[in-house]
Amino acid sequence: MDIGSRMKSLRLQRGLTQEELASRCELTKGYISQLENDIASPSIATLIDILNVLGTTPQSFFTEKNQKEKIVFTKKDFFESDCGDGKTIWLIPNSQKNEMEPTILILPPDGESYIRYPFEGEEFGYVLEGKIEIITADGVSQQAKKGDAFYIDGGNEHKIKNSGGANAKIIWVATPSNF
Repeated sequence: MDIGSRMKSLRLQRGLTQEELASRCELTKGYISQLENDIASPSIATLIDILNVLGTTPQSFFTEKNQKEKIVFTKKDFFESDCGDGKTIWLIPNSQKNEMEPTILILPPDGESYIRYPFEGEEFGYVLEGKIEIITADGVSQQAKKGDAFYIDGGNEHKIKNSGGANAKIIWVATPSNF
């Protein structure tokens, strides 16, 4: 990626001169010229300051414009990991960069998920198959079966246990992502 030309393009789109951009960032016009011509490289802090003035984020700045956002994911995109006695199927690759993180949790009979420690966020679940218990840190247990949904404040430590005789399958969505 050509950082200098992207920076110049944004500056021109915003109707700023090199001098105006430099002034707003407490830099010199010559330094802005060097950056735009790829003669110099900014520190991360300086780049973030410049991008703030230009009204963009680092993520947006470094995303290629011709790159289409993927919105449909298939089984070949999914991956699995252990989750206590069961497994988690990650439905969206790299979803930790997003606001929510959807997964499927599969627990064998009497299997338990890892303990979910308190975090600032929320969790939603929908039981696709089986029967589960949601057990909080204070020992309170609530049942949910196929077709039931649950909502948990992330500030509450909890785990999920399969209380049925067959596998339990749950769609589980956390926001912000933190699995």
